[in-house]
Amino acid sequence: MKLTRRDAVAALAAAGAVGTVGAGGLLARERLHGGDADSAETDENESSESVTLSETDTAMLAAVARAVYPSEVTGIEEFVETYSRGRIDRVRNDAYRGGVSEALEYVDDRARTWYGEPYLELDSETQASVLGEIGADRADPAPDGTDAERVRHFVVNEVLFALYASPAGGELVGLENPQGYPGGLDSYQRGPDT
Repeated sequence: MKLTRRDAVAALAAAGAVGTVGAGGLLARERLHGGDADSAETDENESSESVTLSETDTAMLAAVARAVYPSEVTGIEEFVETYSRGRIDRVRNDAYRGGVSEALEYVDDRARTWYGEPYLELDSETQASVLGEIGADRADPAPDGTDAERVRHFVVNEVLFALYASPAGGELVGLENPQGYPGGLDSYQRGPDT
């Protein structure tokens, strides 16, 4: 299953990061600029004085997504980049963006300590191991908790929410119309699959 920018925009709408008009505008600007994501950014984002995620942070979010998403999912980099730009970079809370960056920094620090290389240079199996060794797969998400809880909250849950809030990702777990996705009238008139 291939994720697309359209899936990322649908996940953003579900997250409340963009409204219906904002999501439509984002897709229209993207089409107008030939899919150039940098040209499709809103004026609001360009004029913002707030700190945004670095390219390394975005690449690390994509690497974490590759480690936690089902193996049949493709198109992860473009999906995560679009989602993180729309959700995390536009959040009006610098503390949240800082939490994401700090959690990613902790993941990278653990990778360097345990495996002698930055997280992004590890193979995908080892990247998944780092998350498991941190305890992010077992921790309860908490923005002000332990390091494992913060990684779970700011990193793992963020990329998992993006996947399962998208229409394509929702199909993986039987959610034909994820929350915030308009779906269709016919899906409400059919009985459950038997």
